[in-house]
Amino acid sequence: MHSPSLWQALRAPRYLLSGWPWRSAAYLLSGVVVGLATLVSLLLLAVTGSALAVVLIGVPLLLMFALAGIPVAALERRRMRLVDPVVLADAHREPAGTGPAAWVRVRLKEPITWRELGYALLFAFVLWPLEAVVLGTVLGVSGGLLATPVVMATVGGGEEVRVLKIWLADSYPQAFAAALVGALLLPVLAYPLGVVAAGRAALTRQLLSSPDAAVDSRIQELGRSRMRLVDAFEAERRRIERDLHDGAQQRLVALSMTLGLARLENPGEPLGGLLAKAHDEAGTALVEIRELIRGIHPQVLTDRGLKDAVEDVADRSTVPVDVRFELPGRLSEPVETAAYFAVSEALANVAKHSGADHAEVSGRIADGELVVEVRDDGAGGADFAGGSGLQGVADRISVLDGHLLVSSPAGGPTVFRVRIPCPPGDTPSGAPSRTPSRTPTGAPTRTPTRTRT
Repeated sequence: MHSPSLWQALRAPRYLLSGWPWRSAAYLLSGVVVGLATLVSLLLLAVTGSALAVVLIGVPLLLMFALAGIPVAALERRRMRLVDPVVLADAHREPAGTGPAAWVRVRLKEPITWRELGYALLFAFVLWPLEAVVLGTVLGVSGGLLATPVVMATVGGGEEVRVLKIWLADSYPQAFAAALVGALLLPVLAYPLGVVAAGRAALTRQLLSSPDAAVDSRIQELGRSRMRLVDAFEAERRRIERDLHDGAQQRLVALSMTLGLARLENPGEPLGGLLAKAHDEAGTALVEIRELIRGIHPQVLTDRGLKDAVEDVADRSTVPVDVRFELPGRLSEPVETAAYFAVSEALANVAKHSGADHAEVSGRIADGELVVEVRDDGAGGADFAGGSGLQGVADRISVLDGHLLVSSPAGGPTVFRVRIPCPPGDTPSGAPSRTPSRTPTGAPTRTPTRTRT
């Protein structure tokens, strides 16, 4: 359960005995300090930036002024925890790229950035002076009355003192009576102090909350959960591949060798025929489990990267396939895996349905995306809605914000294109891809009429 808020605490009987009055005072006092610092900072940035904008030196200062609401809002969200335990979430999005330039571009396009700047201006010129007046009134009145005997004994020489500059106390009984009034007034004034602090926090929450913040946060969490599921799925695939490779496959190899030796020692019928049949079945099972392991997660993809893994698929295709990849090196594992299985599915469809005599696979990095294209010279007119497995490919790459595009007009050619975002940070620095493909680099393929699957 959440801790009670200040509004709830104000209605509780034990409000004065709790720490809420002190927290309210700390919230308003810290607001005065932060607000004064915000005022000075904004004035310096605005005045200095405007004066130096002619010589371009002031442009970065004006940019800092435009973004000044971001740190102010971040501090205000933290400061609110003094009186409101419910966290006010940051409504900013994570930049797609890396570096200060990408961060600034995203922030300048976000409406919440300008809401925060408006809040910073309101805070600097209106809110903190009001907080100072409220806090000064409460502490000034109560503190002035409580300090009356001390002031009479020091400044007044024990004879008289003017209480709150309103009336004159000329004896110690009057001075102590004023102090008693101050002591009784202090808990009374703690309530309006709490009300002001709670109202101030509610105004901050209203101004710094984005209308779409909850939806955006939910969308981001769904995206992260999808990525976690995909990562868990890929980890499980690798575990199954490893178990099959190191377990079942090795046992089948041992069984095949044992049956082969048994055939040599017992060549006669009928035992020899049965052993030969069992040996052949073991060999067939071994071939099938190797294909299964390769389909679950090919080891060549993990060891040597996307280009070599695609070449391995092309070598095993019944249709001749040329491979042309131009990559800067190894890509991130999710990108390589999604692209590999997309190409595998596309080539499987070429072999089964297209009637093509030749196919080509190309891959490159363009505008921060991995673009992989599979083209064949088949009859075209393909309908990929009928259980071809491309829906699974589309689902896999959609997790990475990728797109699957298919063009298959009647008479061909059929073009299968995958685009997966691959920012610079997703490209590990490593050795570049080895020798270009098995065929010479040809002219770039023309862009087909595209239809989204």
